[in-house]
Amino acid sequence: MKVNKHAEVKHKSQKWKDAKGKRCRPPVSSSNVNSSPVVISMVKDHQESVRKKPSVKRLKNKVKSVSNHKNGSAESGIKKTHAQANGSSVFTIDNDSNDSQDWKEYSQSVHGNGMETSDNTEDVRRGRLEGEALHHCAQRDDRQNRTVLVMQKDQTLCFRGKCLLTCLYGRVEVMGFTIEEGQQSYSLFSPASHCPLSIRGLESIRALESRNEASHILQKYLPQASRKKLLKSITTNSSIILLEPIETPMTRFLSSFPDLSELFNLPMTEIMSAVLDTPLNCLGMIPLDSNIEGLKMSKSYRHALNTVVSVCKGDIDGCPVILVCGTKNVGKSTFIRVLINTLLNYTASVEYLEGDLGQTEFTPAGCLSLLTVREPLLGPPFTHQQTPDHMIYYGQSSCDSDLDRYMESLKSLWCRRSQTREAPIIINTMGWVKGFGFKLLVDMIRFFPVSHVVQLSHSGILQCPALTPDFLRTANGFQTHPPAQTALDEFTESHSPPRIYSHIGVQAEFQGVGSQGTAKHQRSNEQRDLSLLAYLSQLQCPDPGPVRPLHSLTPYQVPHTAVVLGVTHCDVVPSHMFHASVGSLVGLCCLAEKVASKGGPVLLSQAPICPCVGFGVLRAIDMARGLYFLLTPVDPTVLRNVNCLLLGAISMPPCILTTQPDIDVEMPYITTKYSFDLTGAGKLRVFKGMTRPSQVGMQ
Repeated sequence: MKVNKHAEVKHKSQKWKDAKGKRCRPPVSSSNVNSSPVVISMVKDHQESVRKKPSVKRLKNKVKSVSNHKNGSAESGIKKTHAQANGSSVFTIDNDSNDSQDWKEYSQSVHGNGMETSDNTEDVRRGRLEGEALHHCAQRDDRQNRTVLVMQKDQTLCFRGKCLLTCLYGRVEVMGFTIEEGQQSYSLFSPASHCPLSIRGLESIRALESRNEASHILQKYLPQASRKKLLKSITTNSSIILLEPIETPMTRFLSSFPDLSELFNLPMTEIMSAVLDTPLNCLGMIPLDSNIEGLKMSKSYRHALNTVVSVCKGDIDGCPVILVCGTKNVGKSTFIRVLINTLLNYTASVEYLEGDLGQTEFTPAGCLSLLTVREPLLGPPFTHQQTPDHMIYYGQSSCDSDLDRYMESLKSLWCRRSQTREAPIIINTMGWVKGFGFKLLVDMIRFFPVSHVVQLSHSGILQCPALTPDFLRTANGFQTHPPAQTALDEFTESHSPPRIYSHIGVQAEFQGVGSQGTAKHQRSNEQRDLSLLAYLSQLQCPDPGPVRPLHSLTPYQVPHTAVVLGVTHCDVVPSHMFHASVGSLVGLCCLAEKVASKGGPVLLSQAPICPCVGFGVLRAIDMARGLYFLLTPVDPTVLRNVNCLLLGAISMPPCILTTQPDIDVEMPYITTKYSFDLTGAGKLRVFKGMTRPSQVGMQ
């Protein structure tokens, strides 16, 4: 079908027409990410009380360096003679120029015990960057509102907020991804909804040859006075990064809602750990002291990462299939993000199959998708929403109502995968590991040619049986039973015997493991809303400016005869279909069959398994003219293939409906004249965790 929208190329015969909606004056979005004055006052009072307490005195005498150091190899004309305890080194330089000699003396003045050894050098030590250390190793350019930060090997900066990071010299690591000099700038997002991000300094590939080289790097970004101060913190193996504020259509849109205006600020539990009055705070970053742990990796966590990465680097086909499973709130999504980022250090792309309907990584909830990841994931899911290569709209955050449709959808996506097999693929699974949920895991391992199963658990025990190859030989799935040779033959390229996969167990040890976060923005339903809001933020103009509310945007006009309308999760009486769908989120799908209409709306009797190209908001329905009014960020050239609108159980975030500025009449889509006292007035919710009367007293 042909598609048209306001300001797009017009066609005389069109099925999608443009309609000008009423434009309202949009509210000015708040981009302030710093803490409120009350919070700042509380933190300062706390820090002042800490300063009054007795502290450990610094040693006045120099600590002797460790003897018996190993000689290092020469690189770039620099010979490493022996290393110090903090990762810095003393160098022998072949060039006997005055500048090189000065740099040699400067390198020798920095010792690994963290003590000041010269008037020209600052304290250099490993560990968390906080407090006074940030004033020595960071300098801000007030004119351009940017900060240059110097980091040593194994130093970390844990923070809340957001920024744009550019590596000017050396290397740093964020969520497993290594950022080196010469690479592009990367956006970092550390909101209150997830674990705070940490930037870690790595050992430089090459050492700075002279003080002039370091000064030349800083010259473009700092005035002379700031450069002079920062040079005191730079050693021959330092990493230098540029931090700048960042504002995107997504962050502007989210900040326009009162409940989300503090999303990139500190949660209440971290207020006393904030480090204020540093060169970073004006950028939208709030450093955290060592009381906040950041991402914690257990020994088994690191072992699993190293094992999988080593296999991917050495695999002949270059395409191992890694299935990650585990119970809820055990860190599967975080593990997968770190794994993808680490793999991107060695390969150009990683394929990803989404099997978790409730906590999707790249799309709004309720989707099963297959896509290729080429950029690192340096934030939570709502910060990197993107259009998958292939997607199916299931329409619910759980698959318990239709297990067969869930499995058939995953099989359909797998069959669409490229046969070139050039990149490893990671399969994400649900946190449902009991009963039928566990049987689905058994089926997935049998259906797909899995090479590695990474199973996460916590508290030193497994929340479900270990999915080892030996266990799978006798386990029953939902669709498969041992032996499962038929199922394997159908979905693998050859009829050879099933591959023996490796089972890797991981014990998660971070604080709060196994339980859902209770702070604001940390509950699963709130995170689903954030992902959907981030998707809808694509409707905003990419250029900086005020946020336009959704009711001020121009919708598409879609004739009733051009598309079919269906519901994925329940049966709806045809006469009530329009009442159920208006003001709701719909999946924009493409049926293989041609839509046949006799002049009225076409309704589906059952939910199909078909490609989905994106989502839209069914803003209104004009019965007299037979039109749907639809808002969507999907490109018009793609919309021409859409012939099906699927309504699911994924509801619109309440803030979109309750926050509609410049509405003089009664707000649409919401009502106050509603009584929950009437029988059947409230939505029926099924609590699967409740014990039935027949089960009382049973073990």
